Amino acid sequence: MRTAITILALSVVIYSCGSKANETKRTRDESIPVKLISIQEEAADNNINLSGILSTEGSARLSFKTGGVIDKIYVKEGDQIRKGQLLATLKSTEISAQVQQVQLSLEKARRDYERANNLYKDSVATLEQLQNAKTGLDIATQNYQQATFNQQYSRIYATQDGFIVKKMNNEGELAEPGGPVLMTGAVSSSSKWILTSGVSDKEWSAIQKGNTATVSIEAFAGKTFPAIVSRKSLAADPVNGSFDIELQVDFGKEQPAIGMFGKANIKTSSSASGYAIPY
Repeated sequence: MRTAITILALSVVIYSCGSKANETKRTRDESIPVKLISIQEEAADNNINLSGILSTEGSARLSFKTGGVIDKIYVKEGDQIRKGQLLATLKSTEISAQVQQVQLSLEKARRDYERANNLYKDSVATLEQLQNAKTGLDIATQNYQQATFNQQYSRIYATQDGFIVKKMNNEGELAEPGGPVLMTGAVSSSSKWILTSGVSDKEWSAIQKGNTATVSIEAFAGKTFPAIVSRKSLAADPVNGSFDIELQVDFGKEQPAIGMFGKANIKTSSSASGYAIPY
């Protein structure tokens, strides 16, 4: 019995050694084919892709110089406008009263000066009194010029031919001094469509003014439009740190809209070289 157990144990040990030997042999036989390919120096792609928002070169935000209640807005969004056209006015009651007040003060200052001048000639008034009257007249004159200037800019006139992009206020609302009321876009032979995009500092250094590009707009599916880099910002945006690039786009007979999203492919004048690894 003891002899049978011994033989069985030796059989197990021999079988295990044989299995490990076969496993080791099988592992050594498994090989991965490798092919060596030399890398080559190639020119890198010198195209830069970017996206941005469409606007016009002469976009303007028009506002009143002084605050007040809006009396009339004569245009609506999308209307065509001509240079010098009256677009909006404030209620004139308050500004007219201010002009009348300073006008009355000017008339009084003028009478005081004339009286002081006559008394000075008769040796009744002193030179100081005459000079004080002259100073009062000068101050009243300046106040009157300021009031009439503000009255002139209580109306908004179109600064150029174009169209109304957006109306920020309505009639009867209170307009703040300098707060935009109407946004206009320029449409003339001298105005151009502009695609503005932010780029990194590396892309900014590669793009040069005058580089050509192609622009595509989703509203005109399947069409591309020629463009040229017209401006490079010389300062980074303090919010996101990017640099603005402006592309002047030629849409031909097509009529896009301000605020449309566009994609551009810029062909830079400088190209980089590097080593390409085959796939």
